[in-house]
Amino acid sequence: MSDATNAVLVEIATERAAQDAIFGQQDLPDGTGITGDADRASSARHVCDVMFERGEGTYRDVFYEEVCEAFAESDPVKLRAELVQAVAVGVKWIEAIDRRSA
Repeated sequence: MSDATNAVLVEIATERAAQDAIFGQQDLPDGTGITGDADRASSARHVCDVMFERGEGTYRDVFYEEVCEAFAESDPVKLRAELVQAVAVGVKWIEAIDRRSA
């Protein structure tokens, strides 16, 4: 794992600790897999594909697709996998922002 990735993950861990300090442990319902989520995920995948075919794809497109795919999942194992993918894209996006700022 790169130093850049480690730095972002440390920042995320610090934020998580701050959230726990403020809100404590929260065990909220997932709220995923509701009517229309699968259609939104399919649409987000299509838009992402089209944007990259045009050479205009962005991190927003990829991140939005991953989040929509997570929202469409009701199976906890699949939901977890989709959330890992979404967060990984978020970390990658943060790393790109940091490189541009350097």
